[in-house]
Amino acid sequence: MAASGALVLGMAGTAAAASPALSTSSRELSLTGGLTTHITAAAPTLKAPNSVTPQSQAASSEISPNDDVTERTPKVAATPVNPPTTPPAVSGMKVSYGSSGATGFNGLSHVDSRTASGGNQFSLEPPDQGLCVGNGYVMETINDVLAVYRPNGTLVAGPTALNAFLGYAPSINRTTGAFGQFVTDPRCYWDADTQRFYHTDLTLEQDPVTGALTGNTHVDIAVSQTSDPTGAWTVFHLDTTNGDGTLANHPGCPCLGDQPLLGFDATGLYITTNEFSVAGPEFNGAQVYATSKWKLAAAADNLGAPGVVVSFSGLPLAEGIAYSVQPADSVGGYATGHNGTEYFLSALQFGPAPLDNRIAIWSLTGTNSLSRLHPNVNLQSFVMSSETYGQPNPAVQRNGLLTLNTTLTLLNSNDDRMNQVVYADGLLWSGVNTIVTTKDGSTRVGIAYFAVNPDWHNGSLSGHVQRQGYVAVNGDNVLFPAIGVDASGNGVMTFTLVGPDYYPSAAYIRLDEHSTDNTIHVIGDGAGPADGFTGDPAQGAPDNVERWGDYSAAVTDASGHVWVATEYIPGGPRTALANWGTFVARVSP
Repeated sequence: MAASGALVLGMAGTAAAASPALSTSSRELSLTGGLTTHITAAAPTLKAPNSVTPQSQAASSEISPNDDVTERTPKVAATPVNPPTTPPAVSGMKVSYGSSGATGFNGLSHVDSRTASGGNQFSLEPPDQGLCVGNGYVMETINDVLAVYRPNGTLVAGPTALNAFLGYAPSINRTTGAFGQFVTDPRCYWDADTQRFYHTDLTLEQDPVTGALTGNTHVDIAVSQTSDPTGAWTVFHLDTTNGDGTLANHPGCPCLGDQPLLGFDATGLYITTNEFSVAGPEFNGAQVYATSKWKLAAAADNLGAPGVVVSFSGLPLAEGIAYSVQPADSVGGYATGHNGTEYFLSALQFGPAPLDNRIAIWSLTGTNSLSRLHPNVNLQSFVMSSETYGQPNPAVQRNGLLTLNTTLTLLNSNDDRMNQVVYADGLLWSGVNTIVTTKDGSTRVGIAYFAVNPDWHNGSLSGHVQRQGYVAVNGDNVLFPAIGVDASGNGVMTFTLVGPDYYPSAAYIRLDEHSTDNTIHVIGDGAGPADGFTGDPAQGAPDNVERWGDYSAAVTDASGHVWVATEYIPGGPRTALANWGTFVARVSP
């Protein structure tokens, strides 16, 4: 296959030829909304419901009629030239239960999610981990609840259901049977420049009587009105319906913007999504949205309207359609060249070939113009060689006591899409789930990670992988990485550790620009096997594969500590349909 290649995709207000099947285009959109909301004061968690009868549409319904038991894959099959054929063979790392330089606490759990809003919630898996830290607060958001803590783990606000936080009706009213909006894929970010917290999610509108999707979808953007997340917030909406199927690059719409990804630079807020048809099989690739964070923060304080949103669609990449284009967060400095630059990374394993050895860097330049009435921004991509990675298998877990399932479930590792990206000390850091062969000859889930150096030649983007490597445990699995890096390039990667020898546990490893620690540290020791409804064949689970992840989170605070959060199995109360929880930790890199 080709080792590298560059593509200039287009400028705002213009269309650039991309491929016979795609035509990259951009539009200017507007945000709507302006509702003021709050996170409720800290309250004791309700007793977990321990006996429920799952039904599809009733006041006692336990599982949303629109909940995905399996993750939709954001890939359109495309055949590469000479793809790699052998999974990476990786030596396993040591595992330690010592956690020097790290402290943590139990975060939100399925109990918190299910019992929020007086129990007017659905059971959901997986949590979809969001985390942001700033101004003396730690904010965690998951499906479908959020909370605010002090750094020592003291709860100061929440748990609050996302529907309530966003000003929506409860997801299910257990007295009347009425359906509210379906909210999922939350993320959050503390921006030190604007001194604001930002929260995003995907919302699908539902018929309040039947729960059927109406076709209208949007990404919600909530912005705190001050630097205190326990105070007032303002909620804006970015429409992702994208018409009725007649709009260029949006066949099969009305559509939804799956897994909204969130990034920031000196001037902008960036959201990317994977666009799927609400009702059909169409996948329209990655969508890129950019707007001024400064105008958004001012609008949250009712000091003017939010800025225009520039959107890009129809994005080709090598022989395929781009998916999961992860925008970067920045630590300790921004990319200021080319009138302001936001970087992104994405993977290229489209299938049916199960392996690839390329990744892509993207740039959006001219971001200093985002505050203008008509921004002048330019999107480019460049494909570069990398270590081999590929579609992972479900993860085996350690046998143990089950309450719901009759057979031990496998954990869904989803795919090898790019995870959270951070830009620090001139490098872009990220990682993917990947199939690996460990020392004992077994095929397991490992992590391939990358540190990418952006390059420029006469205004054209290029780049190279400066550091890369694998994280794996002999005979066991690590999955859903998130990397946090300080301003000097010292980092921490968090993930779930699970396998025949380990219950699902929260773990991390240290790495930097020159080396990677050979020891995995367990900071949240799993108390038993995952035992949730998405692994139950009675709920439509294929092959006893349980939803997990879909992503972890890692952020760096003002003092250089890396905060991490990931899914694991805590001890203590559970609900009838799930026993997952999250662990939040502060680690010295």
